Amino acid sequence: MVWFGWCVILLAVLVSGSGNTLVEGANVSYDGRSLIIDGQRKILFSGSIHYPRSTPDMWPSLIDKAKQGGLDVIQTYVFWNLHEPQPGQYDFTGRNDIVSFIKQVQQQGLYVSLRIGPFIEAEWSYGGLPFWLHDVPGIVFRTNNEPFKLYMQNFTTKIVDMMKAENLFASQGGPIILSQIENEYQNIEGAFHDDGSRYVNWTVQMAVGQNTGEPWMMCKQDDAPDPVINTCNGMRCAETWKGPNSPNKPSMWTENWTSFVQGYGEDPYLRSAQDLAFHTTMFIIKMNGSFVNYYMYHGGTNFGRSTASFIITGYYDQAPLDEYGIIRQPKYGHLKDMHAALKLCSQTLLYGNLAIEHMGDNQDAYVYTGNAGECVAFLVNNSSKEGVMLFNNTSYTLPSKSVSILPDCKNVVFNTAMVNAQVSTRSMQPIIRFDSPQQWQAFSEAVPQFDQTSLRSDTLLEQMNTTKDTSDYLWYTMGMQTNSSEAQYTLKVTSLGHALHAYVNGALVGSAHGSRKVTNFTFENTISLPTGINNISLLSIMVGMPDSGAFMERRSAGLREVLIQELNFTNSQWGYQIGLLGEKLSIYTDEGSSNVSWSQYQNPGTLTWYKTTFDAPEGTEPIALNLGSMGKGEAWINGQSIGRYWVSFKTPEGSPSQTWYNVPRSFLKPTGNLLVLFEEENANPLGISLDTISIDKVCVHVSDVHHPRVNSWKVLEHYRWRPRPRLHLRCPKSRIISKIVFASHGNPSGDCKNYSIGKCHSSNSQQIVEKACLGKRQCSISHTTKYFGGDPCPGTPKTLLVDARCE
Repeated sequence: MVWFGWCVILLAVLVSGSGNTLVEGANVSYDGRSLIIDGQRKILFSGSIHYPRSTPDMWPSLIDKAKQGGLDVIQTYVFWNLHEPQPGQYDFTGRNDIVSFIKQVQQQGLYVSLRIGPFIEAEWSYGGLPFWLHDVPGIVFRTNNEPFKLYMQNFTTKIVDMMKAENLFASQGGPIILSQIENEYQNIEGAFHDDGSRYVNWTVQMAVGQNTGEPWMMCKQDDAPDPVINTCNGMRCAETWKGPNSPNKPSMWTENWTSFVQGYGEDPYLRSAQDLAFHTTMFIIKMNGSFVNYYMYHGGTNFGRSTASFIITGYYDQAPLDEYGIIRQPKYGHLKDMHAALKLCSQTLLYGNLAIEHMGDNQDAYVYTGNAGECVAFLVNNSSKEGVMLFNNTSYTLPSKSVSILPDCKNVVFNTAMVNAQVSTRSMQPIIRFDSPQQWQAFSEAVPQFDQTSLRSDTLLEQMNTTKDTSDYLWYTMGMQTNSSEAQYTLKVTSLGHALHAYVNGALVGSAHGSRKVTNFTFENTISLPTGINNISLLSIMVGMPDSGAFMERRSAGLREVLIQELNFTNSQWGYQIGLLGEKLSIYTDEGSSNVSWSQYQNPGTLTWYKTTFDAPEGTEPIALNLGSMGKGEAWINGQSIGRYWVSFKTPEGSPSQTWYNVPRSFLKPTGNLLVLFEEENANPLGISLDTISIDKVCVHVSDVHHPRVNSWKVLEHYRWRPRPRLHLRCPKSRIISKIVFASHGNPSGDCKNYSIGKCHSSNSQQIVEKACLGKRQCSISHTTKYFGGDPCPGTPKTLLVDARCE
């Protein structure tokens, strides 16, 4: 009866959080156990969604999906370089409208964790710092430096005052319950010696002095002074983190990486749903964790030139919500189930007493008991092998590296290694093909010569300080007189930039590039130099600004040394052109496009602009450009950049790191959409297509192999928690289940990637599943022998595996 009453309380909590309940004002504090909101300790699940990495029309759906996935909080950085592109000139419109984003979070009943920084890293250009800071006299970033502290405080105050003016802090009735100052400063603090610790102390005083009424935090900052909370970032904080630096501060995980950042030439990092669930649960029970933020929950798109060095345009596409906002299963569903299970235990976790029972090698039982007799247990198998644990006179089978959650110390409602959520497969289908030469027009970018340049220097200029981040491109040009009859010379160029195209007398003589891990490279090739003046034109290209490290204001890019044969031309007379002519004329816009003479497309060429038009496809499914036939460059839709592409930079397996590039439907108009690409290499635009992105395959694999016999199913199901495995198939909106490819109730072998019928199989599996599911958008099937008309193999644990198609 005690446990039953406790479930009633939990049900009321869960129901009160449903719907679009507006978050109302709250008093937020903390103790050594958790954040305290209106006098109540809380276990909070949070997810990072960055407002400029999606579009305003996407925000409501992303927030709603996060809420349905069991999140309580949305976390976002504040992007200084977007909001203050020039000193004192601010932009809070469109994708930069942070106030609108936060208000939409509030409208859907969620809290906000605001990471002001204002240095953020985030694989974002210059770590979010505006490049104009570089030119402030005497400035040194992120240390006890008066010019930097002045501008940092000014922007922090600007953001805090905006939030206060809109009543967005929790103490004012808003959703912001937590703010962050600085970001992972401990990584570089030692480089500044005593000024590093002085800066940390000043930063805390400055932030707390903003009087927001809510707690502040610093991630990866073990020496964070009181009252700021130090937090953990990483994949396994239960194993790698020392914990709070004071017994009066709660354990908080600011970045639980759902995947990992991906650079061009690299494969995606695929973190499994099981690994995420295991380490999240371990953090909560081993570290007394009470706040976990998934970084990212939705990564989105690095539009324009916003990425850091070598980072692909799609950001954390393997997150629970993919780049397009589509639910990625089973990661989303498995975490949702885990959130629900942990919330069933939250009161006893937060207010109960913990006892740890060692049950064997790498096996422990974490048992929490309450004053009224409540009991919650977490059975941990930290071994790489499956194990059996005898707990409370009951035998529990535990998969390897897993935690079983027992809200009543008897019944397993969730195991971190047992995934019952469906597996969904994303597909891309061409809807518009740009395969006709008549569709395309071309404009060739001119290769400048020394005599055509006005910016001159007697040495090789550093690229970032020259371009001021106005372009990825900087031309280095020189004229070389040759009197020898020898025609062959060796050209050797050393560069700190990211890519290089070398031209002699207007003809391409070769290219080279670095990588995310090794950014300096050397270009070397044999060139022909006839007698007379020869024009050497070297196009140095950056693929994103640096985003981290000490003394970032000193970082360099561009060419460092140029040798022709044994002659060093580094300190010779050089002429420069910043950016491209097409950029200067904005030919990616309707107006700018009319300022140049386009020719009908005939053949691919290097340094070429391509343009075409298309009508918006029908429907609401996400769409993307398939640029698999292209090389390297940037793409624009109606004047808005959808980001850099670099399809020719292959992974070790020979595939592009990214082929599809997100085209938000909000960028489109009904007809006559302008598509413009700048292509650096000799690539073919006739292979480009506009594709729809959808889920066309769903598969579910549920099993009772690791679930003990349960005596309280009816009680649990009455309170909307169904621990017994049950198969749920669900197609996206406007699609139905059109085909059952495979169905087996028994002991099918394999999983959703590769399967076959086992020795135990209900012969009517296919028929029963088809009857329950065909023609429906979603269906639910009971995983019981009764549902399938009998037990084909008594005594054998049963599995149900169904693979279906959506259309």
